[in-house]
Amino acid sequence: MTSNEDMQDMRKSYEKFTLSEEDAGNDPISFFHRWFEIAKQENVEEPNAMHLATVNKEGQPSGRVVLLKSVVDGNFLFFTNYDSRKGKNLSGNPKASLTFFWASLERQVRIEGTVSPVSRQDSIDYFSKRPRVSQLGAYISNQSEIVPNREYLESLYRKYDQEFEGKEIPTPENWGGYSLEPNLIEFWQGRKGRLHDRIQFVLREGRWKRDRLSP
Repeated sequence: MTSNEDMQDMRKSYEKFTLSEEDAGNDPISFFHRWFEIAKQENVEEPNAMHLATVNKEGQPSGRVVLLKSVVDGNFLFFTNYDSRKGKNLSGNPKASLTFFWASLERQVRIEGTVSPVSRQDSIDYFSKRPRVSQLGAYISNQSEIVPNREYLESLYRKYDQEFEGKEIPTPENWGGYSLEPNLIEFWQGRKGRLHDRIQFVLREGRWKRDRLSP
């Protein structure tokens, strides 16, 4: 078992890259695409994995990792079950944050904004492109609800796998996409001595304002 002392001694010196205002430019969406492409080229495992943080009506935050599926008109899209814990949180409080961490590049991107459901047709279009096993998984899942055991899920999977054999699996009514419209984007580059580079963009009156933050 790892001791507290062991954890306290865990540290890494970040020395691979730097981040200047000139690097970041004036358009955080374009710069995000640049960093994302680098993450893909460097074979970062699941570069589109992002931590999604939501808050319920009582102010209790919760987080989980989801996958970014596209960036459309500067908005960040992901898909899930609307009746899940995150779906219920977003229904009551549409503000959320996303965090990408690409450890091998010593980079992090934080995004804050307001979330809204995408159109039903966009959800159907994306669902139709998913692998059949993923479609079945979404169809049988009452996400975040308590189930008796693993066999219960497996039996549901077998049941609907047979029921939809040779047929199109319909998009569940409670499943679809969300679009996060950002109002804050921060780019973080690890640096030696914990003097990290942090460039933040805040949307004010329709324009992005860029600032450097203290680490």
